Amino acid sequence: MVRLGVPTRNPSLDPAPSVLFTVKDGISTQDLLVNLSESLASAHALTCDFAFDLDGSRREGALGIAQLIEASRLLAERALADIER
Repeated sequence: MVRLGVPTRNPSLDPAPSVLFTVKDGISTQDLLVNLSESLASAHALTCDFAFDLDGSRREGALGIAQLIEASRLLAERALADIER
């Protein structure tokens, strides 16, 4: 069924949402934090690149998002450092 150009799930065919992604059991917290930090660094770089193609308030908004991503990366790295001690 499509309503206003937005596809919707047919409950009779798909009674429960399926999981697209999951994290494998048994991965150490240290490895999870390393992956998180690397993902956040990539998201930060992509957001900054995107921001420089924008002007005005949209650029400021994208740079604000980049700053939140960077702060999150620093928190992940701090947690990782605490685990390694």
